[in-house]
Amino acid sequence: MADLRVNIGALSLKNPVMTASGTFGYGLEFADFIPLDGLGGFIVKGTTLKPREGNDYPRMAETPMGMLNCVGLQNKGVDYFCQHIYPQLKDIDTNVIVNVSGSSPDDYAECAARIDALEHVPAIELNISCPNVKDGGMAFGVTCAGAESVVKAVRARYHKTLIVKLSPNVTDIAEIARACESAGADAVSLINTLMGMAVDIERRRPVLSISTGGLSGPAVKPVALRMVWQVAKAVQIPVVGLGGISTATDAIEFLMAGATAIEIGTANFVDPAVTIKVRDGIDAWLSSHGCSSVQEIIGALQA
Repeated sequence: MADLRVNIGALSLKNPVMTASGTFGYGLEFADFIPLDGLGGFIVKGTTLKPREGNDYPRMAETPMGMLNCVGLQNKGVDYFCQHIYPQLKDIDTNVIVNVSGSSPDDYAECAARIDALEHVPAIELNISCPNVKDGGMAFGVTCAGAESVVKAVRARYHKTLIVKLSPNVTDIAEIARACESAGADAVSLINTLMGMAVDIERRRPVLSISTGGLSGPAVKPVALRMVWQVAKAVQIPVVGLGGISTATDAIEFLMAGATAIEIGTANFVDPAVTIKVRDGIDAWLSSHGCSSVQEIIGALQA
């Protein structure tokens, strides 16, 4: 077996395979399908300071090679997570990472501070890129000033590994990544979903309740791969790659493009065991190509 260990700042992962927030619940839902401690980490669904109902139904639509969603960060709030979910997760032998969102820098910071107090949550992923909420979310992730304001506010109150999730719905994602780095981010993850739409031609109405939603799945992979490559060249902090990854080959492409680790999202809905299959596929590829460590291929793209 090859050595699959990677580091994201101070965070040590036993392998580079993680899950994308919003596609893996709180992890517990997948415990019947895979050993959760076999992952490098998993990122739980978006968590906000106050409970959120999310958007009205319908809020998911299948598309060619992907899906649209406008769930809208439905969750019961950070206090519920701390009191009821965290006790069920704290003893799992892997990195449990909480995806944090908010409607203002202060909201983000307060939510992050409450998670900072949880001993067995070693990192958060700061969501400044959700396209499906009316306030906050992507509004902060599409300008350098907006991104900096949230990252600085959170960095002042959060003392563990801080990963910032970036929006692809920008003109220059490398510029946003550099802004996050300068504001104190330990790593960036990308990409979140692309803005998309589906139309019901019989009703002459959008399929989704709020008209637009986030596009994910294999259709976005070429865009995600290009952006990861660009950002990895632009920053000194680790990059976590995601967007359309469903096979070990996909994951290896992202690693070669400069990602230190990867997240698998939409593919979890198709095959709940995909993460372990990708992990084992990376190991098999490394072994068959004479690589003793995954570090040998990270950023190895010759372009």
